[in-house]
Amino acid sequence: MSTRMTPPTRSGKATWLVPVLCLLAGGALIGVSTNVAKYAGVVGLTPLAFLFWSIAGAALILLVMAVLRHELPPLSKRSFEYYVIAALVSVAGSNLLLFSAIPHVGAGFVALIVSLPPLLTYLAALTLRMERFDISRAFGVGAALLGAGVLAVHKFSAPDTSMFWVLIALCGPVLLAVGNIYRTLRWPAGASPHSLAPGMLLAAALLLLLCAALPGFSVALPHTGWLPIAVIVLQAWLFAGQFLLLFLLQKTGGPVLLSLLGAVGAVVGVPIAIFLQKETPPEGLFLGASLIAVGVVLVTWGGVRVTARAAKDSDTKQQ
Repeated sequence: MSTRMTPPTRSGKATWLVPVLCLLAGGALIGVSTNVAKYAGVVGLTPLAFLFWSIAGAALILLVMAVLRHELPPLSKRSFEYYVIAALVSVAGSNLLLFSAIPHVGAGFVALIVSLPPLLTYLAALTLRMERFDISRAFGVGAALLGAGVLAVHKFSAPDTSMFWVLIALCGPVLLAVGNIYRTLRWPAGASPHSLAPGMLLAAALLLLLCAALPGFSVALPHTGWLPIAVIVLQAWLFAGQFLLLFLLQKTGGPVLLSLLGAVGAVVGVPIAIFLQKETPPEGLFLGASLIAVGVVLVTWGGVRVTARAAKDSDTKQQ
């Protein structure tokens, strides 16, 4: 059986408003979430404990919503494969790498590099022939990767920065891009976003719990009062909204538009890190962020043109 299966997509006459709203809201939640992750370390939460309890809470919230909507997660061999692999690359693996790196490289740097998945997703989609080559998108990919290179070089050259943690942080966007492609190709037929999101998060919580069995890892909470619990509850709601919007955007906008969530997250997350968490702006911020922004705009503009052309061709054929 072919694995080239895609989620339900919009018709040519469908509105663009829903995916754009999902993109803006979901990206804003990512930006806030990145900064909450840094604050979690301040109140004594380890990255694994913080991520496990937050993901478990988000899974419970979305599961209750699914029950109320009578859209329980499908239970089949295909859906279990989907939950586990999507959870590994899109939630557990990528977020554990990024959240672990934040205390060492800063929330602002992580918020910026999370804008890279749209470009990596486009390259992967092009390789798999899910997307057609477009010159403007190709230039966009080049510009954004150059911008990421500028940020990485400055980060590597900083005297107080660990090269190891910079590399760990840069692995996060790669896993996110792999997740965007995988979820599109293997979306279970007939499944809704409201049913798939809690299934993926439950699988992610179980994977993180398995990590706790390794030496040196634990999901134990610090005995320092109510503040760590409050941070986890806040992050659980942020995760619930973020991953529900992720699936809704994937259904209505496709993998490349979906991966722009990180770019919106950077717009929200970097100012929060600088002005509220008092982080020093990353070296090369203006040049690197400008190149990434140009790249994202070109990739998005090219995608809009391709989608509009495809919708026009579809309407013409129907007539």
